[in-house]
Amino acid sequence: MDNDRIVLCGANAYEKKYYFNRDFDKIPESIKEELHIICVLFTEEVGGIFTIVFDEDGDLEFETTAAEEDYLYDDISAGLLINKIRNTKQEMLQSLSLYYRVLFLHENIDDILGRED
Repeated sequence: MDNDRIVLCGANAYEKKYYFNRDFDKIPESIKEELHIICVLFTEEVGGIFTIVFDEDGDLEFETTAAEEDYLYDDISAGLLINKIRNTKQEMLQSLSLYYRVLFLHENIDDILGRED
């Protein structure tokens, strides 16, 4: 993690572990469970290490890496699965981005949503 990116959660197929950033504990349990499922199923299906991070603008990004000796990891499958997650979980991902921008970046919600007074 660098200064401009904050890890929300991730899973590691090699260590069989899931990580959730405690800074986001106030996110509803149902969303936390959904994130857990997404991360673990991704690593079960594709392998490697999968993380969901907020970039400097508050947008969510998916990152996936694999050990050099992991010949079972498939970049194409990883890309397809990421696209599927983006499409099927679009509303949740947008809500998480909004949550982060308002509570962590201290942006005005009216400005983000384009509302005028």
